[in-house]
Amino acid sequence: MSTVETTDQEFLLGLGEQVLALVRPGEQMEVAVSSGHSTSVKVYGGEVESYTSADSSGAGIRIIADGREGFASAGTLDLDILSALVEDARQNAAFAEHDEHAGIAEPDGWEVVELDTWRSEVLAITAEERIARAIDLESRVLGGHPAISGVRTASYSDSAGASALVSTAGIRAANRSTGVSAMVQALAVDGDRSQTGFGWHGGRAPADVDMDHIVERAVSRATELIGAVKPDSATVELVLDPHLSATILGLTAGTLGGDRIVKKRSPFVGRDGQTIASPLLNMVDDPTDPLSLAAESTDGEGLATRPVPLVTNGVLDGFVWDSYNARKAGVASTGSAQRGTRGLPTPGVHALSVAGGDGGSLEDLIASVDLGIFVFSLAGLHSGVNAISGDFSVGVEGRMIRSGALAEPISECTLGSTLQRLLLDITSVGSDRTHLASGVATPSMIISGVRLSGS
Repeated sequence: MSTVETTDQEFLLGLGEQVLALVRPGEQMEVAVSSGHSTSVKVYGGEVESYTSADSSGAGIRIIADGREGFASAGTLDLDILSALVEDARQNAAFAEHDEHAGIAEPDGWEVVELDTWRSEVLAITAEERIARAIDLESRVLGGHPAISGVRTASYSDSAGASALVSTAGIRAANRSTGVSAMVQALAVDGDRSQTGFGWHGGRAPADVDMDHIVERAVSRATELIGAVKPDSATVELVLDPHLSATILGLTAGTLGGDRIVKKRSPFVGRDGQTIASPLLNMVDDPTDPLSLAAESTDGEGLATRPVPLVTNGVLDGFVWDSYNARKAGVASTGSAQRGTRGLPTPGVHALSVAGGDGGSLEDLIASVDLGIFVFSLAGLHSGVNAISGDFSVGVEGRMIRSGALAEPISECTLGSTLQRLLLDITSVGSDRTHLASGVATPSMIISGVRLSGS
């Protein structure tokens, strides 16, 4: 079958319904199917280093009977195999432990917001066009600054995929989307050391990819760190552009899943309704935002997605829930289930959206700082953060800010704090709210009172 056929939503829904027809009396059944195509080219030295093109498909089947849940998955859409998969799920359920909360999602009355996340022009991109764009990206970075000595990798990728879910509860949901992205990593000479700069951008169609942004970010991040020194230890203000704001706030959002709350593995357990951040912070999970590249009409259980308030004026509104963890907590699902066809649903933030403030542009934020760091990167952030306690210690690179002006580049230093402290110490939020290729929308911001460990 062609990519057009297998990413047709009605085709996938029809296939799911054929499998659903195999349900037996007394069983709940949920059938999730997906299919897609992805292509990626990497170049080096003006030549193709690798070119990969792959079709993928899969199905996951859940059966719940007498409080026992069974699950089985396969990487195919072959109806005969999926029919046998039903029996595998049934047998797995027979050996499962009884769980009073086990069950598929029930319709909750929320209306589905229809979203246009498909761009047919992605299917028309040729191999020659992909290669030419990757080679041009590499060439532009190499010529972007005299100090650029090479490009470690340059790539161009695109994908098109669709998914569908049907269940005995009457849920019939489908999503499809396309995506295109490009990436480059620049290398600059710094005496006997080298500095790297990473640039990336994406969109739903080729025209959405901002190549100028990729080149500028990779070149500037590599060259502006030339001559970086280890700074003196100090208490500083951090200036974060939208990308770094998204990283910090994304980590925070990752602790707000209902599964973490039920298991008491979040620093925010029991803190809903309490002040957890600066009153300048307002966050919502909004998968219905058509400008977000993470937008989806329905969640991983087929329920309509909806805006879910997370933090309003610094007060924690609540958490994101799938149906299973919501039952355990005695609350309702927020339409926030995430899943692939080869796994079970778990709750998570889909499309984090952070409101802009009145702090002005990134340049305005920098100009307002007496002693601080304009942060380029936070090394080891994901591995260096304790998601239960919120403690973290990470390496930082960037430019010192002195009396409102950018000063010397710095590296080989660390920042130590907690997520909770960072949120409370947000002292300015920019007006430059930006939709990022990750699907997150955030502004720049300043975090004050952070301890820098250097010389």
